[in-house]
Amino acid sequence: MTQKGPVQREMEERLTAAFPDANFLLSNDSAKHHGHAGDDGSGESHFSLSIEWGGFAGQNRVARQRAVNKALGDMPGNRVHALAIKASAPGE
Repeated sequence: MTQKGPVQREMEERLTAAFPDANFLLSNDSAKHHGHAGDDGSGESHFSLSIEWGGFAGQNRVARQRAVNKALGDMPGNRVHALAIKASAPGE
């Protein structure tokens, strides 16, 4: 198993704080994008997030993605080049 870097650990901490009791999996996909646009050589530039949280019930996809991006603050677009988000409420 690959060691988590500081960017991934910080993202997980922010998600845990913003979405209590959420089930999520944050995957570092940076190795798949080595040498592509946005690869800064850090090994932590591209991520995928799958998150299930009760608070997403009744929200559309855009609202859910905005909530995730807000929780991550300045990370997307700055320290993280790309983040694929799959957000759902329980039972969806």
